Amino acid sequence: MQDFLSTVILLFIVIDPVGLAPMIQGMLKKYTPEKQKAILKRELVFALGLLLLFFFSGKFLLNLLGLEPATLNISGGILLFLVALGMVFPAKDMLTSAAHASGQDEPFIVPIAMPLMAGPSSLAIIMLHASQSPDSISQMTYAAAIVTAWLLSGLVLFIAHKFLRLLGEKGTIALERMMGMVLIMISVQMFMNGLAGYGVK
Repeated sequence: MQDFLSTVILLFIVIDPVGLAPMIQGMLKKYTPEKQKAILKRELVFALGLLLLFFFSGKFLLNLLGLEPATLNISGGILLFLVALGMVFPAKDMLTSAAHASGQDEPFIVPIAMPLMAGPSSLAIIMLHASQSPDSISQMTYAAAIVTAWLLSGLVLFIAHKFLRLLGEKGTIALERMMGMVLIMISVQMFMNGLAGYGVK
């Protein structure tokens, strides 16, 4: 149960629906509320499909590429660290990028499903856990954790307008940075675990 909860929390923070909400709202603002919901539902389904695909094919992909779990730990830790830095020290042009995206065609898989929700860091973490799941029971538990984190993220995105109004701009920034600090600690631990896998102390 503890592994399940820790996995849900980690994936929820990595997906970062609080940080994605303003960007996605900017991309979809030109559509009617009904159309926004339809697009968001479709993109959420695509994102879940990608997350589960990488989870269930994780061991095969690692074996195919000849990668060790320790390598994935190190690379995933680096990616997660970079994502976390972006949360703690957000780029000034993020909102501008969202505004530009809103003027493009209707989002389809890119950029909402991938790379915003199913991004490199979340996929790396999922593949790592897939390589470390020794039996079908632990795999099903982790798959359930993926679905739970996805559901919570989707719920936040669907109520984003109310959520953002409740927190306010400063509250959203503070929450985003706090989650980024947690991710920095997790990313460093992943990196150290990877080094330990190669016998580095």
